[in-house]
Amino acid sequence: MPPAAKRVPWRWLVAGRASRRLVLVVVFVALLLDNMLLTVVVPIVPTFLYTTEYEGTNSSVAPAQTEPAPPALKAPPFSSMFSYFDNSTVTVSGSMSTMDLANGTESSHLPQPLASSPPLPSSCPEGKEFLAKENIRVGLLFASKALVQLVINPSVGLLTNRIGYHIPMFIGFIIMFLSTVMFAFSGTYTLLFIARALQGIGSSFSSVAGLGMLASVYTDDFERGNAMGIALGGLALGVLIGAPFGSVMYAFVGKSSPFLVLAFLALLDGALQLCILQPSKISPESTKGTPVFTLLRDPYILVAAGALCFSNMGVAMLEPTLPIWMMQTMCSPKWQLGMAFLPASISYLIGTNLFGILANKMGRWLCSLIGMAVVGISLLCVPLAKNIYGLIGPNSGLGFAIGMVDSSMMPIMGYLVDLRHTSVYGNVYAIADVAFCMGFAIGPSTGGAIVRAIGFPWLMIIIGVINIAYAPLCWYLRNPPAKEEKIAILSQECPMQTKSYTTQKTLRDFPLTDDSDVEAENAE
Repeated sequence: MPPAAKRVPWRWLVAGRASRRLVLVVVFVALLLDNMLLTVVVPIVPTFLYTTEYEGTNSSVAPAQTEPAPPALKAPPFSSMFSYFDNSTVTVSGSMSTMDLANGTESSHLPQPLASSPPLPSSCPEGKEFLAKENIRVGLLFASKALVQLVINPSVGLLTNRIGYHIPMFIGFIIMFLSTVMFAFSGTYTLLFIARALQGIGSSFSSVAGLGMLASVYTDDFERGNAMGIALGGLALGVLIGAPFGSVMYAFVGKSSPFLVLAFLALLDGALQLCILQPSKISPESTKGTPVFTLLRDPYILVAAGALCFSNMGVAMLEPTLPIWMMQTMCSPKWQLGMAFLPASISYLIGTNLFGILANKMGRWLCSLIGMAVVGISLLCVPLAKNIYGLIGPNSGLGFAIGMVDSSMMPIMGYLVDLRHTSVYGNVYAIADVAFCMGFAIGPSTGGAIVRAIGFPWLMIIIGVINIAYAPLCWYLRNPPAKEEKIAILSQECPMQTKSYTTQKTLRDFPLTDDSDVEAENAE
C-alpha cells in the first residue's frame, strides 16, 4: 500500500479536527442523546412504578383473601357468571337447577341482567390514592437530575476555563453511558432515583462544555445564532424521539430495551468525540473569564436566565403530571402517555431551527417576549382537553413557543458576555444551564405537590400566568448597553470597526498626518 494512501485517513482526521461543522455535529449528537434519556423515562416511570408497586402488592394479597366457594345445589339469589366468550361478567337473580348448571344451559326463567351503570374501561387504573401520591414521587425523581445539575454546573464552568472544553465533554459522555445502563437494569424506585441523579452530572458536563465550545468556535454573532439553533435542534430532536420511543418500546418490547439502544448510541458518540475532539488535550482559555458571581449581578443576564427558567418550567411540570392525569381522566393506554408529547416535540424542533435564523432579523428580545406569552396561553389550554386529540393544539403551541425562547436566549447569553464582560463563555453557559435546570428542578418537585393539593388544572393556570406576567421583561434585552470599560477596550483594539457603526466619512490613506482630519472635511 503506498504511503500516500495511508495518509488519507489521517489528513481527513486532521481536517475534521479543524472543522467547525464537525464540532457542531459532536455537540448536536451529545445534546440529542442527553435529551432522549431525559424524556424516554417520562412515559415509563409512572406506569412502571404503578405496575411493580401497586399491582404487584395487590396481586400478592388477593390470592390469600380468596377462598373456594363450597358447592351448593342452589345458586344464591344474586350471583355472577363469567363469560369466556366476551370476557364479561353478568349479574343474575333467581335460581338455577343443578341439572341446568351441569348441562351448561340456562333455564327458561333466567332473568335479564340487572340494569346498572356501565363499568369503567378496563384500561382505567385503580388506586387513585396511590396515583395521587405517585405524582409527588415521580416529580421528585424527575427533579433529581436537574437538582444535581444545578449544583454541578458552576464547577463545570470553572473547569472549562482552566482545562478547556474537550475533556469535560468526554467526561460527560462516560457518566451518561453509565447512567443509561443503570436505568436499563434498575427495578426499584431508589435505583431509578440514583440513575436519574447520575444523569444530571453527565448532562452538566456535556451541555456546559458543548455550548461553550460552540460559542468559542463561532465568534460572529449571526453565525453563532445559527449554530445554536442547530445545536438546540439536537436537543429538540432528543425530546421529540424520547417520549414516543420510550412508550412504544416499553409497551411492546420491555423496560430495558430503550435504554440499551441509547447506551449503544452513546458509545458511537464517544468514538466520535475521541476522533474529533482529542479529549486528552488540555487547552485552557488564553484570557481569564468573568467570575460567575459577577455575571449573576448583571441584570440583563438575569432577565435572559429567567426567561429560560420559566418557559421550560411549564413543560417540566407537564412531564410527571400529564401522564398520571391522562391515566386518571382519559384512561389512556401506555403508548399514548408518550405520544401526548409528540406535538410539542415536533413543534419545538421546527421552532428552534426556524427562529435560529429569524430571531436575529426580527429581534431576539421580541421573539422571546412573544414566545413566553404563547407558552402561558398554551398551558392555560391544556386542562381543557378531554382526550389525547385535545392535547395536540396546546402541546404544539407550547413546543413552538419554547423553541422561540431557547433559540433566542442562548445566543443572547453569548452576546451579553461579548458586550459587557470578557469573551469567555464557560461561566455564562453554566448560568444558562442552571436556569434551564432550575425550571426542571422546581417544576416537577413542586408540580406533584400542587396537583395533589389543588388539582392539575390549577397547576397549569399558575405556571401559565407566571409566563405571561414575565414576558414583558424581555423588552429590557432590546438594546442592552455595553460596559464603559468594554467600550474603551473595543475602541483601543479595533477603532475602525467602532467608527464604521457611527460615521460614514470617506476613507483616508495611511499613514495619517496631523492635517488629515482637515483634508477629510474639505473633501466632503
